[in-house]
Amino acid sequence: MSDNVVRLHKTPEPAAQDASVTTLTVVSDTPTPPVPLWVRSGRAVKRVATDERTTATLRGVARHGMYTFNGGRIVARRTWDGRTGSRYERMIRAAEAAGNHELAEEWEERLQRFRDARHRRRMDLLTSPVDVAKGAAIGTGMSIGTLVALGVVMALNTKDVADVITPLTAVIEFIGLLITIVQVVWPYAITLGPLFALLALWSVGRKQQAAPNWALPDNVRSGEGEPITPSIVVKALRDLGVPALRNAIKEMGDAGASMLGPIRIAGCGVEVDVTLPSGVSTVEVQNKRRKLAENLTRHEHEVFITIPQAARTVRLWIADSGALDEPIGPSPLVVDESLTADYAKGRAPWGQDLRGDAALLSLYQRMLLVTGLSNQGKTAALRALALWLAFDRTAEFRIADLKGVGDWAMFDGLATVLIQGPTDEHVIEATEMVEDGVEEMNRRLQAPPGTAFPPLILLVDEAQVAFMCPAKDEQKRPYGGSRNESRYFMACRKVHNQGRAVNVLLWQGTQDPTDQNLPKLVREGAHTRASLALGTESQARMALGDKAVDGGAAPHLLRQGLDKGTLVVASDGIDIPAGQASITVRTHYISTDDAKEIAKRAKALRDGVTTLHAIERGEERDPLADIASVLGNASRVLTADVLKRLSALSEDAYGRWTPGDLKRVLEDAGAEPYKSEGRMVVGRDRVARALANRNNEGSASADG
Repeated sequence: MSDNVVRLHKTPEPAAQDASVTTLTVVSDTPTPPVPLWVRSGRAVKRVATDERTTATLRGVARHGMYTFNGGRIVARRTWDGRTGSRYERMIRAAEAAGNHELAEEWEERLQRFRDARHRRRMDLLTSPVDVAKGAAIGTGMSIGTLVALGVVMALNTKDVADVITPLTAVIEFIGLLITIVQVVWPYAITLGPLFALLALWSVGRKQQAAPNWALPDNVRSGEGEPITPSIVVKALRDLGVPALRNAIKEMGDAGASMLGPIRIAGCGVEVDVTLPSGVSTVEVQNKRRKLAENLTRHEHEVFITIPQAARTVRLWIADSGALDEPIGPSPLVVDESLTADYAKGRAPWGQDLRGDAALLSLYQRMLLVTGLSNQGKTAALRALALWLAFDRTAEFRIADLKGVGDWAMFDGLATVLIQGPTDEHVIEATEMVEDGVEEMNRRLQAPPGTAFPPLILLVDEAQVAFMCPAKDEQKRPYGGSRNESRYFMACRKVHNQGRAVNVLLWQGTQDPTDQNLPKLVREGAHTRASLALGTESQARMALGDKAVDGGAAPHLLRQGLDKGTLVVASDGIDIPAGQASITVRTHYISTDDAKEIAKRAKALRDGVTTLHAIERGEERDPLADIASVLGNASRVLTADVLKRLSALSEDAYGRWTPGDLKRVLEDAGAEPYKSEGRMVVGRDRVARALANRNNEGSASADG
């Protein structure tokens, strides 16, 4: 029988519970086996090894040891530089790498003068022992003679012949005293001298922080928020992982300082231009943005790299640590109720650039495209511009919000057209709104010279919904798409082509740009292109263009969700530093409630605007029946004449028809035009037969 005993104890339940329930507790008398000694020892060693005091001590020992070792290396290098021409040679190589041959020649002359002086010193060493011996003999003789003369004078004064040697005796005793002092001090000097030398080397290494990063104190190792200095920038570039750049910096006599321009305070950060050495391209530095930021003890979003006008130069803007995560102030539209707008001469207060300066955008005769991922502040950025322009009483707005959640509802009473909704029907109305804008543009283009035209803003938010719409009209023309028969696409292109001349402008906001939901010809027709955070570089190129991205624009590197409202803007309507193709703007956020208050103030400036919430359409017509009616009794009619007759029949329905539209309707009905005597005509018999067949098919379907 086993020695293990298991006892069952009955534990009474509380009175509130069912009295019939009994809990059994199992108690085992089996002793717990002891923990082996080696396990306990291992745990103790692990606790000691991982203790914070232990790691701090080990780091301290390693740190101070490396201070001394690397301090010796620094002193040795300085001594070598002082005794040889290596410093001059490095400066020559640096000047040659920078392409400055005049400076290289100057340093070569200095090196030659240094070598000549060193040669003279070495030649002097050949004759110096003899000269020293002669000088010592002459000096000793003169000194003894002087002392004897002094003794004679003393003897004559004291009448004592023994005083003749008194000066010599005093000198000999003084020399003996010095020998005694040296004998006493020498053992201590032998012991303490190396210690003082090591202390000096440690001091040099500590001043230069010459130790591995992991061994440095916490406040030094983190470097969080440390000021940007030339040495920090050069070290960050040296450790970037570009071999040509690293080697060039090592060869420069000034350790790379000549690459840097002045470090200037720029808003919530600093800015510095870096002239790269020969053999290093700006692209190599741009592609290392994250590593460069980490070398500068910053996050990736806190370092921006742009390309200024100077050749082989990159401009670094380095934010103060954490500064970009702090919000900027409210919009002037919110705090200044006396603010006004001027379409032609004014600039909209959009936000701040990275330097903290006000970012003001001119809207005069500029098409606008704002894009970005969903929920990044696209509508708010677009709406802020429209709210500012609303204070110009001459501006007319026609707005289609294809999201339809009320983001533009405050423009009811400001805009003459306000369409809100995501359905195909709303896309159709938005398309007809833009087409009406094209008609207004054509009317203005034909007006007498010198006629002044107020700004007409055709604004489509969530434009990707229009481009992706599959609906077609009665002539089978699609509303969406990017082909020539797409009604929305073609209306946008027509406005882009000639609208700015008569102040008919198209503003669009769209998500996640691709070739499908933002065709190339439409996005390149915008004069002002702005992008919030995007997913890929290819999307950034679609949003801003190749030139801006190649020049350093990087909306795909903005942080989704964290950099809401931060735009990268490419436009001649905003002040961009010389040589750059874009600028980063942190826009003022205007909430929906604040937007309603601003819109209310803008409405007070106007006499009252009636807002249409749908595009009025003409009567529904039957194109095939109308074609048959305008043919009359003629057996065939020229297609050009058919178009004229249809336009006369209904300008609204057929005024914009082209020969292609007529051909499409007839081909779909099976009555395509044909050539007669070399000219395209429409046959009456074909149209009548197609109309009869269609009616017969309709009757059969009804009977079925």
